[in-house]
Amino acid sequence: MLHPARLCAAALLAYALAGCGTPSQPLPMTVTAADALQIRGWVPDALKTQVAVAEVQGGAETGRWWGSKVSAAALQQALDESLYAVGMKPPAPQPVPRFELRAELAQLAQPLVPVAGVTVGVAVRYTLVDKADGRVVYQRLVASEEEARLGEAMLSPSERLRIANERALRSNINQLLRDLVTLRP
Repeated sequence: MLHPARLCAAALLAYALAGCGTPSQPLPMTVTAADALQIRGWVPDALKTQVAVAEVQGGAETGRWWGSKVSAAALQQALDESLYAVGMKPPAPQPVPRFELRAELAQLAQPLVPVAGVTVGVAVRYTLVDKADGRVVYQRLVASEEEARLGEAMLSPSERLRIANERALRSNINQLLRDLVTLRP
């Protein structure tokens, strides 16, 4: 039988470890190579090398005591790399793309104390605008949810939180790209 003081100390240690933040990284949020290859074949001609990403809104920098967060810069880089991977973003600043993708991280739902498996939900508001006339071509709030299990980062709840954040955003970006290939602007 566990002594109550030891049980309390273990709970406090778990809580303290959960609070230490590990920032989410852009590369794991980027669409996978296999998905990019599949999506690339469906990109309409009007969107090939014609989409630029505006400065991403929302997001938060990871603090030492508030768990893993997703910064606007990390999401921006993941979107840029994903659009480039599927052929929607031009390889260089020239030519000037016809469309601008605006993104706002509207929601990042995380558990207060990530103890075992961690499930994270995200919602990103996307708007694709034709820069020639300001017309909105696509607008949607894309929500996704993913998890990281205990075995993936056994000793670090903040790492599981980071992994779940990155997976949820990769899924979110994947859904965006699959929506965009159905457009006929």
